[in-house]
Amino acid sequence: MKRLLPLAIAGALAAGCAAMGGGGDRAVANASLEATKGNAVTGKVTFTQSGGKVRVTAQVAGLRPNAEHGFHVHEKGDCSSGDGMSAGGHFNPGARPHGNVHAGGERHAGDLPNLKADGYGNATVSFDAAGITVGSGAADIVGKGLIVHRDPDDYKSQPAGNAGPRLACAVIQKG
Repeated sequence: MKRLLPLAIAGALAAGCAAMGGGGDRAVANASLEATKGNAVTGKVTFTQSGGKVRVTAQVAGLRPNAEHGFHVHEKGDCSSGDGMSAGGHFNPGARPHGNVHAGGERHAGDLPNLKADGYGNATVSFDAAGITVGSGAADIVGKGLIVHRDPDDYKSQPAGNAGPRLACAVIQKG
């Protein structure tokens, strides 16, 4: 009985830590994209922290059919301007140049892959993003803006990939 008590206490502590956010729990944030003035793009995006990466899943509607659209985390969680410009520039806590998310080199933390719309103007994506976090650290995206652009990100032009006007904006929120 005396030998089992320490094991029971250790198990209870581990379960309690997991319930309080430690252990295997995953941090989650959500964003509800709303169209900027004169546009019709809407959607839901979920960010789930798992280890050193964040799983991004998105369903976006109202895009130009059969086209690619820039998709970025921006520095300010402010969509009040009507055109999305109040969200500021790309989220870039490391002060890096804009870059290709697929090439693995230097890039803004907020640089994400382009959304690819189907023939109906809908995009459904799921990918892992490195360089951002949910809920902690300098690369935390909670409270930041999320923008969908009219044009594809060319992954070259500085400072933001020449992705054109902002079609939709959201504030990334914990939970």
